[in-house]
Amino acid sequence: MCGLELPTDPNLIAGATTGEDAGVYRLNDETALIQTVDFFTPILDDPYLFGQVAAANALSDVYAMGGKPLLAMNLVAFPIKELDKSILKDIVRGGLDKIKEAGALLVGGHSIEDSELKYGLSVTGVVHPSRVLLNSGARVGDYLLLTKPLGTGILSTALKGGLAEKGVERMIAMVMATLNREAAQLMQTVSPHACTDITGFGLIGHLHELALASQVALRISARSVPVLPEALHYAAMGIIPEGAHKNRHFYAPHLQSVLGEHDPLEMVLHDPQTSGGLLIAAPKGDLESIMARLRKRNYPLDFGIIGEVVAGKAGSIELV
Repeated sequence: MCGLELPTDPNLIAGATTGEDAGVYRLNDETALIQTVDFFTPILDDPYLFGQVAAANALSDVYAMGGKPLLAMNLVAFPIKELDKSILKDIVRGGLDKIKEAGALLVGGHSIEDSELKYGLSVTGVVHPSRVLLNSGARVGDYLLLTKPLGTGILSTALKGGLAEKGVERMIAMVMATLNREAAQLMQTVSPHACTDITGFGLIGHLHELALASQVALRISARSVPVLPEALHYAAMGIIPEGAHKNRHFYAPHLQSVLGEHDPLEMVLHDPQTSGGLLIAAPKGDLESIMARLRKRNYPLDFGIIGEVVAGKAGSIELV
């Protein structure tokens, strides 16, 4: 981290130098503490929905580590002179509803006056030390399950440009506000080897991080990746967030693709996500068990096995 010499501790399972989704510290043989923090500027016009999405996004890191959220604290920057307090109330109410849904407790927070609105959470969770999931455990022979469809960044860009209908906002809000709790709970009943969640680096970026940390390569079936309705349509029109172009440029050296240079699907795979799904590496039978039980629980989003872990250059991805 910026060349700083960070303290070390034998009980630190995951820290700032490991590139994981959250920090994990072993308290004793039965309990490890998970800590994470995330906040951002509004990505939706509706304050309540924005609060829900921001909270779900912060809670996701605990789920990605195999843990259970326990406590949450609000982080707020608000332009009190420009915006009505009712907007802040709706944002915090949305966040609180998601915290309650996660079975966690809101125990406080901190707010400042700022010219730019921001909201998020600091979250503390717990996990058994032997059940901590890192992004470095994927094994050759594992398959990869993605638990949410891609395309929220592209559709958000279409909304901001006035090209998408208002119903699209509700749809992507539902996707982003859906907790990764269901998949995380089912993941803990099998034997997963690695996990991360999909956020700003896009699917390709997080695939690369997992593959590099695990010293493996990945083979991805591009057409098997779940994608939100109309995301490919807008990507083909060139309605693509700047972050997707940056991701594509940065991860290009690690990607071998059968898709054409301007194939909209590849841009969707690079699309920066907010509160995206879990990416789980595990034996195929375990993933099929998770999927079968998600269906029985009427899980509301598309999901699927998107590829496999193979031997090869560490961090490389082949799109087939």
